[in-house]
Amino acid sequence: MSQQPPAMPSHLRGALDLSALKPAPAGQAPRPAAPGAAPGAASGAGAPAGSWVLDNATQGDLQQLIQLSSRVPVLVHLAAPSNPVSQQLDDQLAPAVDALGGRLILARVDTEADPQVLSAFGLSAGPAVVAVLAGQPVPVLNQPVPAEQLDQLLDELLAAAAQNGVSGTVPPLAPPREPAAPAADGQEPAAPPLPPLHQEAQDALDAGRYEDAQGAYRRALAENPADAEAKVGLSRAGLLARTSTMDAQAVRERGATEPDDVQAQIDVADLDVLGGHVEDAFQRLVRFVAAHPGAERNTAREHLVDLYSIVGDQDPRTAASRKALAMALF
Repeated sequence: MSQQPPAMPSHLRGALDLSALKPAPAGQAPRPAAPGAAPGAASGAGAPAGSWVLDNATQGDLQQLIQLSSRVPVLVHLAAPSNPVSQQLDDQLAPAVDALGGRLILARVDTEADPQVLSAFGLSAGPAVVAVLAGQPVPVLNQPVPAEQLDQLLDELLAAAAQNGVSGTVPPLAPPREPAAPAADGQEPAAPPLPPLHQEAQDALDAGRYEDAQGAYRRALAENPADAEAKVGLSRAGLLARTSTMDAQAVRERGATEPDDVQAQIDVADLDVLGGHVEDAFQRLVRFVAAHPGAERNTAREHLVDLYSIVGDQDPRTAASRKALAMALF
């Protein structure tokens, strides 16, 4: 690779070659398990509901996430399910990543099912956790660490990322992970299962079957129209379905040459939200609403409101954009 490895703390250095990873199919967008919490957990209180942890990532997902690592750091857990240390790493890292509200992504790969991924990362066995910054991977952990040490490690990782221009955020990639309450015997219980249709939708998302996921969420809403998580899940699955076959370059070129075409602007906004450029997406559609009266204005407004639900009403970018939209409308 011609790109120089990012400057990292001494205990995080050691670039590897990821060229052995199989690329995802052309035009495929990261799935929300692949591919869509600030130092410590401070920003988590204002973060949209959702998770930034991708379970059961594939080699194709990893290729997409490596590209996304120019926007946010990506942690890859090279898991060995037969080793209890893997579950301990998951239990420690998942809540820490989600607490950062989109400034960091965690992807878990089953290396016992796909051992070639280990070779791509230059390792002979898992479990191990590797950080990827701007396409450059560096080893981070191979065993759990005290909470204070993990917080310091993530702080250093985010600081190093910022020094190298990797300081964006991305919207949630999956529904929120339920926190587990301690069991009476002190053992951590298993997370409560999702409702059947939500689980069906999540399984479909994990497999990249976005239309099937939409169908499951629609059935959940038919059973319970007040199911807020199903509404958000349907919007997220819709975003992934729309962008999964897009040619990003062609979409952006059309958006630049056809500023008055509502669908052209919506398509670019979708790509921006998927890639973490949330403000750009919101501003694009607010500008369109301000400049175009009539039916097209309403089409852009409705799509923007749908994107608000994906990012989350508690996200400050959503609140700011809602104010700008109100001014554009009135």
